[in-house]
Amino acid sequence: MRLYYRFLRLLAHGFYVFYFRGRVFGLRNVPQSGGVLLASNHQCFFDPVATTLALHREGNYMARDTLFLNPWFRRLIESLNAFPVRRGAADIAAVKEIMRRLRDGRIVVVFPEATRTHDGSIGQINANSLAIAKKTCIAIVPTVVDGAFEAWPRTRKFPRPGRMYVTYAPAITPQEVEAWPLEKITETVTQRLHEAMERSRRMRRNAMNFGA
Repeated sequence: MRLYYRFLRLLAHGFYVFYFRGRVFGLRNVPQSGGVLLASNHQCFFDPVATTLALHREGNYMARDTLFLNPWFRRLIESLNAFPVRRGAADIAAVKEIMRRLRDGRIVVVFPEATRTHDGSIGQINANSLAIAKKTCIAIVPTVVDGAFEAWPRTRKFPRPGRMYVTYAPAITPQEVEAWPLEKITETVTQRLHEAMERSRRMRRNAMNFGA
């Protein structure tokens, strides 16, 4: 991990822990090496950062192409391994870039819902974003961000203090990815996301009830 990346992640980690009272669960479900696709729900702008804060490797992130219009912001996010994708279009260049990074043994974060939630719930999963794993035969880790919607919904410009949890559900192994049809992969990711969200919300409610 680059020193520059490690330093910025340390700052983000402090923000996550002290401002959002953030916690991470299921870290053992993320493979320690090799290409990994983190398939996460999408609640707020902080999700890409939150999903990779606890990992020992640098994350790689798809971001909508409009975020790259400002040259200064573009330089920042590219330095943090973000790359552009055109929403609502078949972006072949972005697909090739994801496959290249996965084959290089990196962790790539994707948001199969394609947009931030309007109500905090998990939306419909787009199977196309998971087909990339099928082509590269790498592990898929369903990843849930919970509490971010309450802290930073799309209607707010700035976040408020909250309680945010990140949960890594059991991975779909490369062997399963290779053997299963895309429909089963999509169904399994969806099921594990919902199960992880249910557990996370239960833990957050208990923590709030006990004032933890």
